[in-house]
Amino acid sequence: MKRLTLGVGVGIAIGILASKACKSEQLSPESVLKKVKAVVKQEYIINGSWIHMQPEMVDHLGLTFQAYRGGLTSSTVDGPVQYEFIADVKSGVLLNLTKV
Repeated sequence: MKRLTLGVGVGIAIGILASKACKSEQLSPESVLKKVKAVVKQEYIINGSWIHMQPEMVDHLGLTFQAYRGGLTSSTVDGPVQYEFIADVKSGVLLNLTKV
């Protein structure tokens, strides 16, 4: 009986650790948005932002990435300007930024 209990306990522990390891490969949408805003703030004044919570597969420069889509609003002397972005889910790297 002790072996069974020990085996079940070890199995559960391995399952929990494996689950955490798989989740750590993908950044949360909030942390990706924070990274994108930090990069874009070097060039633009950011007033607003949003991000899709579900990642999608995107082809960029001949490569396929799992990425989040989002948008930013920037202030200019001519008024607000909207931008859309695509960022990698694993690293948070900004893959594309386009003016809408």
